[in-house]
Amino acid sequence: MLPIERQRQIKALIQSKHHIKISELSRQFQVSEMTIHRDIKPLIEEGFIIKTFGGITLATNPSEESVSTSCVYCSRPIKERLTYRLILDNNTTEIACCAHCGLLRHQQLGDKVVQAICFDFLHHTTISVSAAWYVMDTSLNIGCCQPQVLTFAERKHAEQFVTGFGGQVYTFHRATEKLSTTMECCGNVE
Repeated sequence: MLPIERQRQIKALIQSKHHIKISELSRQFQVSEMTIHRDIKPLIEEGFIIKTFGGITLATNPSEESVSTSCVYCSRPIKERLTYRLILDNNTTEIACCAHCGLLRHQQLGDKVVQAICFDFLHHTTISVSAAWYVMDTSLNIGCCQPQVLTFAERKHAEQFVTGFGGQVYTFHRATEKLSTTMECCGNVE
């Protein structure tokens, strides 16, 4: 099968499933995962799909008329580099402006979240929020929601960042707890 035909079929699959693993595509098309990565690269570049941890996700819900330009939680403008995407069980995607709002919205939605991704602060690669490391209480101000939360793919990078800019490193669950406690103490949780 030619790459263009695989791309067409991948497009059709992702439109119906909304998210799919690279390994699943590799098995289905009987090609290597590297071949699948080459096949999906143009789809990522055109903004049709988003590369996620171990898979791909439809960039927008087909029923949406346009991509949201404001945060689902605080209504601030979206800055792509900081976004936190929540893929829900009803095949919709919500976008938060940063990990601060993303964690709070994630907690609100609970089991409705099927998958969530954010960007590594240093490398701007997508990572699963459950595998990310979160830095809070840093002296660096990125100009978004407070208390700010920065995400890293590797613990080592988060710890090195903290060495230079201060703060604490947390896992997904600990960051969610810390942020919720901080917001409750300040009277900012809805």
